[in-house]
Amino acid sequence: MDFQLKYQINQRYLTKPSKRRSGFPMSPGVKFLVAHDTGNPGSTASGNVNWYEDTRDEQSASAHLFVDDRQILECVPAFTSSVPEKAWHVRYSMPTDDQLFGHDANDAAIGVEYCFGGRIDDDEAYRKYVWVLAYACFRYDLDPSNSIVGHFFLDPRRRTDPVTGLAHSRRTYEQLLRDVVFEFEECTTDDTINPPPGPMVIEQTGEAVTTVRLNIRRGAPNTRSPVHETVPRGTVLSFIGFVEDGQSVNGNSVWYADNNGNFFWSGGVIV
Repeated sequence: MDFQLKYQINQRYLTKPSKRRSGFPMSPGVKFLVAHDTGNPGSTASGNVNWYEDTRDEQSASAHLFVDDRQILECVPAFTSSVPEKAWHVRYSMPTDDQLFGHDANDAAIGVEYCFGGRIDDDEAYRKYVWVLAYACFRYDLDPSNSIVGHFFLDPRRRTDPVTGLAHSRRTYEQLLRDVVFEFEECTTDDTINPPPGPMVIEQTGEAVTTVRLNIRRGAPNTRSPVHETVPRGTVLSFIGFVEDGQSVNGNSVWYADNNGNFFWSGGVIV
């Protein structure tokens, strides 16, 4: 089974040995993934890795990958070495990782940091974030439906990531987990043999007025699809139909379709 390589993973390794990168191998191998966010809106993948390198002998916290809208940046080996290295991204004193997976996260989990906010295109960063989590599951033969855990779940008194970062673009942790499973299935399916069906559009013409700043999505009724354009509140949009089984956002899965193959969420408009 192959995996669709949508994005490039760039390497900029931290100096070893140092507090942030010991060079120690993951002795049990990769057993699960921990989803993080940087907690610093506007900080980029490159900026975070540069800061890690500049402070490599001052602090020990680290992660394997940082993801923003421009790149996926690997700073502790996770994919490019025959044996991935440990990173220090969850406190050893936390018991939940060992209870769930039988190992401490620092010893057996890849830590992936989501960059958001500021001038970062949250939608594009999210697409890369979802993809690299799905790719890690493929690479290490992990079940995407039960092999990812948020940092907040492991250290609930101190951490809120990646919930805070995802909320910046009105996404949820539960949505992230669903989207990774969907991405995994999409990237491991041979579409030339079984092309996926397009959305079933129920014909109905009309106009809608946006009640919020709204993204118009290209090609499919979900937030993973590229943004065709973003329109301000009060914009009048024409539609030729709607789908009832688009991505559910806040419990609402109805999306409108325009004449150009684009979709917009019904929860952001008044008809």
